[in-house]
Amino acid sequence: MRHLFRLGAVLVAGLLTVSVIAGPADAARDDRAGGWLDRQLTDGLVHNDQFDFDDHGLSADFAFALKAIGGQGPTVRQIRNALAGEVNAWTTFQGSVFAGSVAKAVVLAQVTKGNDRSFGGVNLVKRLNQRVRKNGRIQDKGPADDSANTIGQAYAARGLTNAGSAKADEVTTFLLKQQCAKGYFRLDFAPRSQKKQRCDAGNPKTTSAPDPDVTALAVLQLNGIKGKSAEVQAAIDSATAWLLRKQKDNGSFGGGKTTRASNANSTGLAGWALGATDHCRAAAKAGRWARELQVPGSVGGTPLAGENGAVAYNRSGYNAGAGDGIDDTERDQWRRATAQAGPGLSFLAVKKCLGR
Repeated sequence: MRHLFRLGAVLVAGLLTVSVIAGPADAARDDRAGGWLDRQLTDGLVHNDQFDFDDHGLSADFAFALKAIGGQGPTVRQIRNALAGEVNAWTTFQGSVFAGSVAKAVVLAQVTKGNDRSFGGVNLVKRLNQRVRKNGRIQDKGPADDSANTIGQAYAARGLTNAGSAKADEVTTFLLKQQCAKGYFRLDFAPRSQKKQRCDAGNPKTTSAPDPDVTALAVLQLNGIKGKSAEVQAAIDSATAWLLRKQKDNGSFGGGKTTRASNANSTGLAGWALGATDHCRAAAKAGRWARELQVPGSVGGTPLAGENGAVAYNRSGYNAGAGDGIDDTERDQWRRATAQAGPGLSFLAVKKCLGR
């Protein structure tokens, strides 16, 4: 099941994970999106009924989203406690330790007011420190192929910095090397044997291809670092400038190489990142596009009855749900889309966003 989850993560790399809690203090929450996410949980975890497993990574995404949306404190704590009880199942598998999962768990513990040095009895900071190479790159342990990438590196930079780890600076420096001169962050690292590890050393069509989702995620994680350095702030500014240039006229965003068409995941994540960094007009524009894919409250007696607040990945996904409802084969896509779009919808209600 670990391999199934990791395969899913690769297939939806641009949709992966959401991730950070940051935004204007006066952002009003979207109760519909948060309420629908809450209803998807089983004992604090997202259970995938199609393949019959608890999805720990997506459960963490729910906690991040609900924390950002607001008004779901008890549910966020329930998710935190459930994940703490299964922290080894989340971050390890048959002798392997997955660096990206550990890094995400560190941030989850921190933003939900858990103990990152005793989370379910595990010192996550120590576990993550052990996965850092001399050059600051995180790396999996074990017989499985190394799945670490820029997404996990971004979580590691935030988590280790805010934990006061001695390895935080080198991890953050390696993360910033994954940012190309144009401002975007790539998804995959260069091969470990390659001397040059910077984004600009790779092929812009393959190993260093632009990725709006990873860029938005990196912005959110870097923005969540306490006491940001001038270098980190410059990276945030460059990345948000790139995102602004990539926003389509209708407010939407596409994702990376496999998700280039406009979709709610990419639009929600980019809007979230832009809103968190005070680019409120662009964030509200993204929110308006994503709102068109959200199930309204007046769907009683239709196949979408009981699904109000959910956000579809795209228009065809919404139409399919409106015609046949959301079955087990499609629910995972709706869950991921809502977890990423929900926080972005909050910026529609921020007066300063609407006023610019």
